[in-house]
Amino acid sequence: MLHTNKPIIKPKAGLLNLAQELNNVSKACKVMGVSRDKFYRYQEPVAEGGVHALIDKSRRAPNLKNRVDETIEKAVIDYAIEYPAHGQHPPHQ
Repeated sequence: MLHTNKPIIKPKAGLLNLAQELNNVSKACKVMGVSRDKFYRYQEPVAEGGVHALIDKSRRAPNLKNRVDETIEKAVIDYAIEYPAHGQHPPHQ
């Protein structure tokens, strides 16, 4: 049985624990509303590095090529705050 107090890991550990209690992965996934694929993605890091391996370390770094210069971003945000009605207009019918 896996134990943790970290809120990010609790649902993942709960799924793994339920599958162990029920001795049935499919039933545990159905009860928790999770795909079996996701179950096995959770199970693999736990088998290799314990419950703390469930912390999602694979978050991608932001693609900085898609960012505009900070001054332009600030100008756009300031304009949007000053003129909230100047947004996207619905198509003409």
